[in-house]
Amino acid sequence: MTVGFAVAGGHSRRMGRDKALLAWGESTLLDHTIARLRETCEDVRLLTGPAARYADRGLPVDADLIPGTGPLGGLYTGLLHLTSGALGLFLAVDLPRVPVSLLQALLGLAEGFDVVVLVRAGGPEPLCAVYRQSCLDPVLGRLKAGELRMTGFWPQVRVRSVGEAELALHGDPAVFLRNVNTPEEYERSTPR
Repeated sequence: MTVGFAVAGGHSRRMGRDKALLAWGESTLLDHTIARLRETCEDVRLLTGPAARYADRGLPVDADLIPGTGPLGGLYTGLLHLTSGALGLFLAVDLPRVPVSLLQALLGLAEGFDVVVLVRAGGPEPLCAVYRQSCLDPVLGRLKAGELRMTGFWPQVRVRSVGEAELALHGDPAVFLRNVNTPEEYERSTPR
C-alpha cells in the first residue's frame, strides 16, 4: 500500500500568495502534484498545514494535528494515516519538476528502510521522500522536544539517501529539484 501526500501547508510568505494555486501548465501546482502522485500511489491525500483547505479537489484533506510545528508537524499528521507496512510518499507542491520516474524509484528503494530521501550538495529534500509509519514515534519525540528540523529524528531510523549519481538517472537534479518559492523562481520555472 502506498499513500501519496501532496504537501501544501506552507504559508507562501516569499511568494506573497498561495503558491499551491498558481498556474502550472493547464492546471495548478497543487493539481500537478496530485496528478504525479496518482501515477505513483494507490491513494492520495492533501496535507494543508494549519487549516483544512482544497476540499474541492475531492481528496482527503488533513490539517496539522499539532499546529505551529511546520513541515515536521505535517509529516506527523501524514504518518498517522499510514497503516503498518504502508509507504508514504511526501511531495511538496513547490517541486513541480520532479519526474514520476524518480518518485517511482524512491518507492522501489524503500525495502529495509524507514526513510528514502533525495540528497544533493545543498542538503536533503525531506519533502520529496518516502517515509514509513515506523517514523511516527521518533517524529513525535522531536515534536514534543520542540525540535522541528525535518532531519532531527533521522538518527533513530534507517535512512536511505539517494545521491546525485542516482538522481541524474532521472534528469538534471539542478533543474528538477528547483523549488518554486518566490515570484522570480516561479517566472523562471513556469512551463510556457
